[in-house]
Amino acid sequence: MIYFEAGSTKTVLSSGDLREGLFNALDKAGRFHKVLVIPPDMTRFHSRAGELTRYALEYFGRALTDILPALGTHTPMTPEQIKAMFGDVPLSLFREHNWRKDVITLGNVPGDYIREITRGKLSFDWPAQVNRLLKEGGHDLILSPGQVVPHEVIGMANYNKNIFVGTGGYEGINKSHFIGAVYGMERIMGRADNPVRSVLNKASEMFGNQLPPILYILTVIGMDENDRLVTRGLFIGDDDEVFYRAAELSASVNIQLLDKPLKKVIVYLDPLEYKSTWLGNKAIYRTRMALADGGELIILAPGVFEFGEDKEIDRLIRKYGYFGTDITLKHVENNRDLANNLAAAAHLIHGSSEGRFHITYCPGHLTREEVEQTGFSYGNLDEMGKKYNTASLKDGFNTLPNGEEIFFISNPALGLWAEKEKFLNNSL
Repeated sequence: MIYFEAGSTKTVLSSGDLREGLFNALDKAGRFHKVLVIPPDMTRFHSRAGELTRYALEYFGRALTDILPALGTHTPMTPEQIKAMFGDVPLSLFREHNWRKDVITLGNVPGDYIREITRGKLSFDWPAQVNRLLKEGGHDLILSPGQVVPHEVIGMANYNKNIFVGTGGYEGINKSHFIGAVYGMERIMGRADNPVRSVLNKASEMFGNQLPPILYILTVIGMDENDRLVTRGLFIGDDDEVFYRAAELSASVNIQLLDKPLKKVIVYLDPLEYKSTWLGNKAIYRTRMALADGGELIILAPGVFEFGEDKEIDRLIRKYGYFGTDITLKHVENNRDLANNLAAAAHLIHGSSEGRFHITYCPGHLTREEVEQTGFSYGNLDEMGKKYNTASLKDGFNTLPNGEEIFFISNPALGLWAEKEKFLNNSL
């Protein structure tokens, strides 16, 4: 059921609009006595989820007892990050999700279903895992605020991904990522319906009754004509209809289809959000279908100091590198450490150009040797920053003083860029 919806490609929702919309929906939802909020973490800083969590606290008061950021495999939020994203929400309300230790399994989606939706590519059972707080915390309502936006693993981010991946466990996260990578990221990106989403929807159908009611609070964020972030939509409801409504708007707002492939793309990674290639490779995922064969992607990454936020995943990335699907799958077949970490294997596939275009990483805190051993070219950040001064660039096409034409993206998390023909031909 949808409790509230507002949005269009031209809509601009203010803070007052978000607060009013949330309160309106909560008035319709009923009375609750113990509420758990599951917002995204700092990697969705611009989602307005921090602000919506503050409004939820205002509405529920002491009945809002726990806030569990949907970390997935990410590192825990620091007090500084929590303050930046959630403002004056008390730190005492925040709980930390550990994807290796804090989970319970609600049940298994059977392998026959996995075989059906992946067209025979995979056939393992998929465990529906969540943080044990969701089932054992005594809550009578879960609020899940977050942003719907094109995503490399799930096609369109959020909805029940926030639950089964954001608070999920080792096996469930590994297998869900691998399903998407093996099926083909470019066949999934920007599409609400795909095999990974089907698995999560099946899990909701089979096991959702073991959890308290979940109310999803979904935003759609875009850029206006002055390259300023604006909220284009707010959708609040408790079933998949609310997700599909938000995803439809996100496809219109966040996907830019281009008539011709791009020869050179410059992507800037805000150091506040991007500390690792695990996150920073959104610069690759979101532009793969836009780059021309033989094109060049330059990633300006002043905050990047590691590969994986998880120590074991960091080690695996350094060991195996981003060398494409065929090489990665051979490593999975022949090496137990990678076979036991399929999310890392999926990431290695996602983060490669498959030899089709050139990737130059310009990190603030990794050495040339570290970057090159993982398969990227190394670029000096200071030198590249002077050549491509982001302060003077606008999102989209730019012509530099020397006549060079580039395409600039100031935040890859906000969208998907693709050559129109390539996007349309990569159908499910």
